[in-house]
Amino acid sequence: MPDGYSSSKKKDGYWDDVCGQEVSRMARVRCMMQSLDLRTFVVLFLVIPIGFMGIYFHGQKITYFLRPLWQSPPKPFVHIPHYYHENVSVASLCKLHGWEVRDYPKKVYDAVLFNNEIDMLTIRWKELHPYITQFVLLETNSTFTSIPKPHYFAINRERFDFVESRLTYGTIGGRFRKGENPFIEEAYQRVALDHLLRIAGIEDGDLLIMSDVDEIPSAHTIDLLRWCDGPPPIVHLNMNNYLYSFEFNVDHDSWRASVHEYQKGKTRYAHYRQTDYLLADSGWHCSFCFRKISDFVFKMKAYSHTDRVRFSHFLEPKRIQNVICSGDDLYDMLPEEYTFKEIIAKMGPIPHSYSAVHLPSYLLENADTYRYLLPGNCIREAG
Repeated sequence: MPDGYSSSKKKDGYWDDVCGQEVSRMARVRCMMQSLDLRTFVVLFLVIPIGFMGIYFHGQKITYFLRPLWQSPPKPFVHIPHYYHENVSVASLCKLHGWEVRDYPKKVYDAVLFNNEIDMLTIRWKELHPYITQFVLLETNSTFTSIPKPHYFAINRERFDFVESRLTYGTIGGRFRKGENPFIEEAYQRVALDHLLRIAGIEDGDLLIMSDVDEIPSAHTIDLLRWCDGPPPIVHLNMNNYLYSFEFNVDHDSWRASVHEYQKGKTRYAHYRQTDYLLADSGWHCSFCFRKISDFVFKMKAYSHTDRVRFSHFLEPKRIQNVICSGDDLYDMLPEEYTFKEIIAKMGPIPHSYSAVHLPSYLLENADTYRYLLPGNCIREAG
């Protein structure tokens, strides 16, 4: 056999190369394929690619599902029972809680960072209006994710004439640092709100409500706290947790809203756990409760958890509308819980609720204006 040729034999009209000798690249691939058994082939070309695709598309779900393995649940709250009926006097309510009624109510300051939640702010301030000494609102020309935005409150300020005499309004310029952790910008704005509160005239012993616009304390909760001596100096407010509207009651576990007895030099505006005390059934948290699809898109891009928008199709209006009506998760995420039992219990769409009992009074009094927030009205305007 001439030099330069490898041993091979012809079978059924095809040359069968002998593996292990110098042959062409394609021949080497053929040799390698011939050496693989079926099980190895399935693992290399089916199981591993599918695994990588699964991690790419559902890695966040896997992480959230396995959360109980790497993160322990937080320390349980000390729950404070909450007593209320409209026909029971405030003196009797204070006594039921083990507190003493005051001769006169404490001053109350309601302070918020504002993005674009005009309707929720209206419902919030109408609910709290009789009991607030000063409404304090700060807005900036930047989202937490450094996206430029208009001063939406300033544009719509005439809608809030009912608080104008008790309003301290401030603006600050955004820092516009692309790529920075959004929580840094959020912290910067909360520090600015501390300064605005001092301008508003808050003093030691006054009550300060710390909560996002869509975390609405009930009026009777604030009235109770301002009339009673004895509540903890800092207390978190347990709220019913809603998503998209008051049709989808996620759970009763919202807790980030809080009320503080202000102390100069010590009280700092924050949105994390600051005490172990939690006052039961104290209001409503209505997250992503927007009138227009465009507002959903803006919020998804704007708030601190922008990393949850993993794919561009998450922002498609048709998808968002379908998610709202079905009660699914906008980010296709699993519940943020600390036990497998709780995660599994909350998986899937949120059940529809058909109750509009015990909602903010202004919402029900103006149902035609805010129909989209009530059960049975999931279709949103395009915007």
